[in-house]
Amino acid sequence: MAGGTAQVIQISEPRTLDPVAMGNQWVINAFLGNALFGTLMVNDPESGEIEHTMATDFATQDGGTTFELTLRPDLRFSDGTPLDAAAVKFNWDRFGDPENGSSYLEDAAVIASTEVVNPTTLRVTMRYPAPHFAYTLVESSMNWIASPQALQAGRAAFDRNPVGAGPFTLARWARQDVLELVKNPRYWDAPKPYLDRIELRTSGDSVQGYNTLISGGSDVIISSNWGSIEKLANQGFPTEVSPLHGGQHLSMNMRRGPFDDVRARRAVAAAVDVNALNLTIYNGSGELPATLFRESSPYYVPDLHLHSHDPATAQRLFDELAAEGTPVSFTFTTTAQTENRLLAESVQAQLSAFANVHVEVKVVDIIDLIKLRYTHDFDMMTGGAFFDDPEPRMWTAFHGDSGRNTAGIDDESLNEALDTGRTSMDVAQRKAAYRTVQQRLIELMPAIFYTRTVAGAATGKNVGGLTMYGAGSVQPEELWIVE
Repeated sequence: MAGGTAQVIQISEPRTLDPVAMGNQWVINAFLGNALFGTLMVNDPESGEIEHTMATDFATQDGGTTFELTLRPDLRFSDGTPLDAAAVKFNWDRFGDPENGSSYLEDAAVIASTEVVNPTTLRVTMRYPAPHFAYTLVESSMNWIASPQALQAGRAAFDRNPVGAGPFTLARWARQDVLELVKNPRYWDAPKPYLDRIELRTSGDSVQGYNTLISGGSDVIISSNWGSIEKLANQGFPTEVSPLHGGQHLSMNMRRGPFDDVRARRAVAAAVDVNALNLTIYNGSGELPATLFRESSPYYVPDLHLHSHDPATAQRLFDELAAEGTPVSFTFTTTAQTENRLLAESVQAQLSAFANVHVEVKVVDIIDLIKLRYTHDFDMMTGGAFFDDPEPRMWTAFHGDSGRNTAGIDDESLNEALDTGRTSMDVAQRKAAYRTVQQRLIELMPAIFYTRTVAGAATGKNVGGLTMYGAGSVQPEELWIVE
């Protein structure tokens, strides 16, 4: 069971190996980050319970105003230097510096200060009570700690020689080709990792990933396609999908016309048939988010449906707006990635059946699309609000003070409820708050949820140990191959 080389297909190649600029999601750099840096903690995908790994505790005694992070003693980076509280402080302080360009800047900004108590203890003071902050850590690259000494050499030097405490180290990075990883003999959790080597390649084409796995050209694929995951499972390949709540959505920019008018948003939401989108994009295998939360969540409310297909209401609203001289016309900005382009074209085709609405599809590079999330120069684009615990992702997706609020919604009742969900430890109080959140999202319709997020992975039939945490974050140290 121990040994061997795994051929792994990821979805996107990193721009850098600096954790502050990486993303801990299955669709971004989760597998690679876990391989190089390991984890401070993880969560059980089914129960949601936090489980500690390189950390032994992350405890608060005052409702989330302060925390103490406790590390395992004698943790070492791959170069032999200590991974201690000072190293964690150095890394977390970098996340809060806007100059470093982290997509988790708002998560880190909740921390007011960090203080090294002793080599294994870091005291963390928050700007306001954040009792659920452990979920922020496991769903972000703040879970990855790199060597301060290596980081101080600069990003280019770090990319050549990244130093972490993960189960693997970098042997070679041939950009646009392969990342070769080798077993870290200093890894704290021996005899893991079980593999000797990993060769990590990138493909954003789900069909290509599927084909390489069934042909034996890869041992593990990371996937964001319901159809691929279903077909592989039906053929007996081991698969995993993190049971996240929320999902992917069509985000409508409320900062400008036409979507600054709630009638335009409601019209498009009523016109779009998510069942038809599911058939077109995922051959009907996708899981549709009828409600924001799955039934397994304490915040699930069965009668709060996110939206319903209602062509008559859609046409009435389109006609009403046109009669006022403001017919609905917008551009759906997307990328060339097959599923994204197909989604945009499918929405365009569906709306072409209605009068007084016009949709253009604009295809841009992924980097340009990411920039638009911050410049807000778009009408419609895809977004996501997927999570285990709703904090912090619901706050960052829909709070008026969040820089990652793609739709630009800013509603007093919604903001207050999201703040309560963020700061309260009382289950009943949180239930009431997230009921309000669901009600306001349904009433104001800033986004159309069209599918549960496919935070998925699959392996060859001779591969075991496929394990996830957070947002589909695969743990490479658990994988093994039977030759």
